[in-house]
Amino acid sequence: MHYSLENPDEHRNHGMEHNPFKALVAPRPIGWISSVSKAGVLNLAPYSFFNAVSDSPPMVMFSSVGRKDSLSNIEETGEFTCSMATELLVDSMNLSSAPVAANVDEHQLAKLETTPSLVVKPPRVAASPSALECKLWKTLEMPRADPARLGNVVVFGQVVAIYINDTFVENGIVNTGAMRPLARMGYMDYSAVRPETVITLNRPVATKDKQSASVKPGPWDGTYR
Repeated sequence: MHYSLENPDEHRNHGMEHNPFKALVAPRPIGWISSVSKAGVLNLAPYSFFNAVSDSPPMVMFSSVGRKDSLSNIEETGEFTCSMATELLVDSMNLSSAPVAANVDEHQLAKLETTPSLVVKPPRVAASPSALECKLWKTLEMPRADPARLGNVVVFGQVVAIYINDTFVENGIVNTGAMRPLARMGYMDYSAVRPETVITLNRPVATKDKQSASVKPGPWDGTYR
């Protein structure tokens, strides 16, 4: 199979029941976004179009399909948190994606306790092993390939505080695998990172003339290149 998407009317050229695109960009981390409206109503929603885009300053982004409550709240207040969705919390994460009314707090719907943030007003999910507190940098409306379909708005946030459960800090390094973060695959498929699936590699080192490179065998040597 090999098909073009150059023109808007070609988006179904794959000939399958469902669009395979998201199954091919996988796994994707899940941004579990908490926000609060000006009226003080909390909102929690998972976004699979989510990732880090910079580490200095630390920045993250997520993309909202249509104008959902998270987007409206963040535009109003300029703040949000992103708690890590984990294998242990998969059912709560799934329930928090329900398209309920704006006056419904998905934390309560999913029976999730919250805990105050350090810098921003929206809380974090208390049971999550890590969370990023963010302030809105900007939003960006994406082009529409099909005017009949909902548009996408990308939200960029600068991370202003970080929470890490100390249980997962070992010898000065975060054991991300032990947190068992969830990832989104295609369709309704999810996956979880586990310690036994984590692979550690040394980065390649280039020769002085930059014409070749080699990788030191064995486990990571502790040098962050």
